[in-house]
Amino acid sequence: MLKFYTKRCKGCGICAYFCPRGVLEITELNKSAIKAGKENDCISCGQCEMRCPDYAIFVKKEGA
Repeated sequence: MLKFYTKRCKGCGICAYFCPRGVLEITELNKSAIKAGKENDCISCGQCEMRCPDYAIFVKKEGA
């Protein structure tokens, strides 16, 4: 499960670039979001959280 802090996100796209499942995109509002239809494709690998320079994404692993 992903949690976004949209006020922190500057829309750099690093999270979307490194997502191995192609779950993330940058919206028209220049913010990171989950692509429509990809809500269940996140594997909670943490690449987006680890690479976000603005600490705008946090990954909560299922069952944790």
